[in-house]
Amino acid sequence: MKKVLFLPFLLMQSGHHQVADALMDILKRETDEITVKKIDLLSYTNQSLEKLITNGYLKWIRYAPEIYDLAYKKFFYGSTTKEHSFKWYHYFFLKKMEQLLMEENPDLIVCTHGFPSYLLSQLKRKGKNNIPNINVYTDFFINNVWGREEIDFHFLPSQDVKEELRKNFQIPDKNMIVTGIPVHKEITKKTKLQINRTLPKILVAGGSNGLGDILELLEGVKQSTQAEYFVLCGKNNKLYEEILSWKLAHIKPLSYISSRSEMNHIYDEMDAIVTKPGGVTISEVLQKRIPIFIHSALPGQEEINQEYLINKGLVFELKKQKPFEQELLGILNDSKKVNQWENSINFYQKGIEIEGTWEIAEKIKCILESKIKSIQSSKFVQSKAFRVAKA
Repeated sequence: MKKVLFLPFLLMQSGHHQVADALMDILKRETDEITVKKIDLLSYTNQSLEKLITNGYLKWIRYAPEIYDLAYKKFFYGSTTKEHSFKWYHYFFLKKMEQLLMEENPDLIVCTHGFPSYLLSQLKRKGKNNIPNINVYTDFFINNVWGREEIDFHFLPSQDVKEELRKNFQIPDKNMIVTGIPVHKEITKKTKLQINRTLPKILVAGGSNGLGDILELLEGVKQSTQAEYFVLCGKNNKLYEEILSWKLAHIKPLSYISSRSEMNHIYDEMDAIVTKPGGVTISEVLQKRIPIFIHSALPGQEEINQEYLINKGLVFELKKQKPFEQELLGILNDSKKVNQWENSINFYQKGIEIEGTWEIAEKIKCILESKIKSIQSSKFVQSKAFRVAKA
């Protein structure tokens, strides 16, 4: 039985895990010939260190977002094509990755985070890794951590990123496929936008940790009679209890939702979503063709996503100087702006070469088959050459 190893990073729920889970689930459903496994290298290395880094990361972006943003853009994102060397932990984690590969012995590796991808590319460069690798990206850009030239396949979010890899890193077209950011198969397509003109239903989301300026946003609609608001609080129990204490019929808090079918149903009931620009959430909502309004962005990745999405006309940015509800409903009732937004989605989706987790899973299976045959053929040629030389 063939084995596919998925490598996100950190244990906290994030887009890296959601994309890995989406692809793992479809592979498990579609074939009995492949086993899948997901491992976080950091907790594999040291569980206490993983908890420390996760807690530190969450506190950093919550209490010092400006410093995090500066650090992220300085070290992990920029115009340079030079590779970072991560000198202080480089060799330690390379050894741990080697150890992991020896223990797991996978036939194919799928990276949904840049750091394991970087380590695998370094091992390939050193001739210590001949396992085929796939990068599956979870944002609308690629930071400087990801491995590039040594990676066998890149599943890309957009044609823009494909052009960047082609131009800056000379990645061959045959190694790149625009898939969009993969979403779970239970998040189904919604082909036509239908807005409830009597009392629109607005979904307000702050990510699985309930981050963002949600309370400040909702203060202005406490007296509203023009819309219903459903607030995804994630695991932020304090936020949930606070909104619940308002006892307002038109503002309903929702606690953490783990069921994707339930989330799919909620999407189908909504006329718009107010959210942060996380890669997976945005991709889910683009698939549902629900108007997207950006209320805030976490520093680093989300701010870069936001800039891309606004430039491409895929989302509406809420201006903090204007009343939130007035601006949102004004756009929803403006047929010209809504049509422009739908045209932007159509253009973006035309650039996707294969879509849906089923098609992506089929591609993974094809890559697995072809790469195994290639490696076996290479081993055969090498052993034959050795025998000839020995003779």
